[in-house]
Amino acid sequence: MIYEMRQYRCVPGRLPALIKRFDTITLKLWEKHGIKQAGFFTTLIGESNQELTYFLAWQSLAERETKWTAFMTDPEWLEARAKTEADGQIVANIVSQILAPTAFSAVK
Repeated sequence: MIYEMRQYRCVPGRLPALIKRFDTITLKLWEKHGIKQAGFFTTLIGESNQELTYFLAWQSLAERETKWTAFMTDPEWLEARAKTEADGQIVANIVSQILAPTAFSAVK
């Protein structure tokens, strides 16, 4: 198992819109595409409180490529994203890292 950590830094004041989009739209589409989330977090203490960090669990890089590409090109996602950004951009920056657990990690 590998994990992808994604951090979304929002345009100031737009974190609630991003959280709502994940809760009401994105997670349902991920389920449709077989994408498994492993946790969502907001930043209480850190560089910015306008961040959403989440983890995705993948069996392999090949699985990630197939499923993520299908999700990102899904017309339903493209339409929903456009609608949720009608009032303006939500995310200012995205950072993604692919992580492999160590032998002594509690998460495998």
